[in-house]
Amino acid sequence: MSITEKDLYRDTPVRYLGYTNEIGEAFRPVIKKIFVHASYAVAISYVLADTADKSKKQYDKPEILGGGLRAAAVASGDTLLWQMFASVIIPGFTINRICWLSKAALKANKVKGPVGKWGPTMLGLLAIPFIIHPIDSAVDYAMDNTYRKYVK
Repeated sequence: MSITEKDLYRDTPVRYLGYTNEIGEAFRPVIKKIFVHASYAVAISYVLADTADKSKKQYDKPEILGGGLRAAAVASGDTLLWQMFASVIIPGFTINRICWLSKAALKANKVKGPVGKWGPTMLGLLAIPFIIHPIDSAVDYAMDNTYRKYVK
């Protein structure tokens, strides 16, 4: 990729599709489960599209420049693992637990009304910007010390 070439999946608003499951998790207390599941379908579709894109770009490079079948397989594995952990699994679990714990705390304190109903959702949505970079860094560290170490 040239310096001026934009990565559709990382440098444009398309990347926000990877966060749809976090939004689905934040709204879990107030919407039907089918919509939460649909948010995961959107996020996983984003991950698969990014994986296919990175794989094709590596495959299309001349072998002398690090392209070819092996490079495409390594890029696919790296992108799929990183995106699934950093964009879907860990953030989805984190927002799910934040909402669950806040709902339990509000219930234990007998908070009702709009705050009792919408509080966990608002807290989940507010948490999203704060969890992204620490999760990305942790997944980078894990990938650098496992998968990336063994395939390079």
